[in-house]
Amino acid sequence: MADQDRPQIYLITPPHFDLDTFPDRLAAVLDAADVACLRLALAAADEDAVGRAADACRMVAHERDVAVVIETHLKLVERHGLDGVHLTDGARSVRAARKDLGADAIIGAYCGATRHEGMNAAEAGADYVCLGPVGDTLLGTTPRAERDLFAWWSEMIEVPVVAEGALTPALVADLAPVTDFFAFGPEIWTDEDPVAALRSLIAAMG
Repeated sequence: MADQDRPQIYLITPPHFDLDTFPDRLAAVLDAADVACLRLALAAADEDAVGRAADACRMVAHERDVAVVIETHLKLVERHGLDGVHLTDGARSVRAARKDLGADAIIGAYCGATRHEGMNAAEAGADYVCLGPVGDTLLGTTPRAERDLFAWWSEMIEVPVVAEGALTPALVADLAPVTDFFAFGPEIWTDEDPVAALRSLIAAMG
């Protein structure tokens, strides 16, 4: 597959990380690959802690021209100079987020394995739709987003689609022709060498 035909890379932060060490790990990963977007998927309930983490990651990402979206925390986007929001409730909040953040903000929506929800999010004005999980999760209770869903989406819908959730090199190789982005999170951060882990996933694209 030619580079211009390859899906783009979308990274997801861990839910918890050490502010003393993670920015350097993030910088190493962003320097090793061409990354289109970083999602802050922060589990902290404390607004100050989320804000400090967002600021640290934004500095690293924006120095490398990587867009930054934050999961759910709509009100923190403008306050911390982020590029947009990633919504986890499908199409439900897309129109309201667009109204709040304006036309230039990036608004993404996670729609599980549901074609209908994805279409609704796209029609509501989402800039991208995430479908997943594509692999087997530890919980094993969530329906998987199968290859035929991505193939249909890529053929029928113009809004970019992101494949995420329990990705493996084999799944990356299988889905590369039918997705616009791959979202990697635990797939690389749980590895001792996230740069090597990311490179192996990229290599699987062919």
